[in-house]
Amino acid sequence: MTMMMRSFSMAMLIVVALLSFISLVSSSPEAEFVQKTISSHKIVIFSKSYCPYCRRAKSVFSELDQVPHVVELDEREDGWSIQSALGEIVGRRTIPQVFINGKHIGGSDDTIEAHESGELAKLLGVSTKAEL
Repeated sequence: MTMMMRSFSMAMLIVVALLSFISLVSSSPEAEFVQKTISSHKIVIFSKSYCPYCRRAKSVFSELDQVPHVVELDEREDGWSIQSALGEIVGRRTIPQVFINGKHIGGSDDTIEAHESGELAKLLGVSTKAEL
């Protein structure tokens, strides 16, 4: 019984440590920047200017006559830190990362898939060229 209690206590300590780390990360200036940016704009793309996947995701919004707020991480001093915070928030460090109305859509493939299925236009409340 004592061994079980020790295991339980150790597991609880690990959980508390993880939760503390998560709250520390989520309250970093970079995490706060990510959250504020997402909540302040209808469409947000965290991108790198030279990335072909990012260009591909951005082009979808042009097709829908929508102008996203784009954060080019490679053009910012704190871009690496923002990308790390973004990774903590969404669970992946890859770019692009796309948000619509505060909701995480995903990366390039997810955005293209949502566009092709019509889900992206529905989320944005716009008509696709095929519907016109």
